[in-house]
Amino acid sequence: MSEQEAIKLTAFASGAGCGCKIAPAVLEEILQSKTATTTFPALLVGNSSKDDAAVYDLGNGDCLISTTDFFMPIVDDAFDFGRIAAANAISDVYAMGGKPLMAIAVLGWPTQKLPAAMAAQVLEGGRAVCEAAGIPLAGGHSIDSPEPFFGLAVNGLVAKANIKQNNKAHEGDVLLLTKSLGIGILSTAQKRGLLQTAHYDLLLHTITQLNHVGTALGKMEAVHAMTDVTGFGLLGHLIEMCEGSNLGATIQYNQLSVLEGVASYLQQNAVPDATYRNWNAYSTQVKFEPGVNVMEAFKLLPDPQTNGGLLIAVAPDAVAQVQEALSAHGLSAAALQPIGVLTTAGEKRIVVQP
Repeated sequence: MSEQEAIKLTAFASGAGCGCKIAPAVLEEILQSKTATTTFPALLVGNSSKDDAAVYDLGNGDCLISTTDFFMPIVDDAFDFGRIAAANAISDVYAMGGKPLMAIAVLGWPTQKLPAAMAAQVLEGGRAVCEAAGIPLAGGHSIDSPEPFFGLAVNGLVAKANIKQNNKAHEGDVLLLTKSLGIGILSTAQKRGLLQTAHYDLLLHTITQLNHVGTALGKMEAVHAMTDVTGFGLLGHLIEMCEGSNLGATIQYNQLSVLEGVASYLQQNAVPDATYRNWNAYSTQVKFEPGVNVMEAFKLLPDPQTNGGLLIAVAPDAVAQVQEALSAHGLSAAALQPIGVLTTAGEKRIVVQP
């Protein structure tokens, strides 16, 4: 075993993946501002909404998408960490219905604790995923930091008519989710030395899979709203969609696809700390109907996902068209199954049915 293989990257990080996100309640406080800001008419999506990326009108029918995302290691292998962080950052462009153009690296590295050769492998992983997405990793910035972190700033393009936001859902829209849940649970099991090899391979496949179907979905008028499910879990990102659209949602809990092995790791209490922060932020907006396994659901629905799936709100008569697009992009049968519907806003934003 080489020196690099013996080093566990996750041991040098206090957080992991999108579980590093600041708690929702704290983030709300941070983002509050009483300062008057200049209005930019060409800025179509910015701080006024809780969307995945900023969108700027170029004035020629196209729009620039701009986003950044970075976090601390979620796995111990440096190359795989780079792949995961890059795929997660690029996902924000896909979530807006766009096509990525280029990326810039953002790297923090504790140079006195970890070899520079490992940082080089992180960048190689990021470069490999950018290559898979058809874009250059065109530069970047690095600092000497107490803990390792990596991510990308990504630019993309989208036709103005194809922009997908998370706050444009319609009542009656059907909800689809393109990846199985449980990423945070499996990654926590990995950090604690509990994860079986087969489940690690499954985890790695899931969180390095590009959400490139988002570009195709952006061209579908019947896809009314879209977002990627990351650090706030399915519950948090669905609530953002509902609040922004002034709607509620009903989720069919037994229709949710869950990664293999999650149930056994929940029995071993492999639950990320961020799950509890998410639950505390959103629990008052959730109603569980009889028949739902509440003890499991409160650990699964707010589970922080790293490079999770796209949450799609689509008109009922276009569900088959979207399912066909998902299948054509190689997504599993689990991604084709509707998980719920958007409803009139009620006393509770989210109703979870069996």
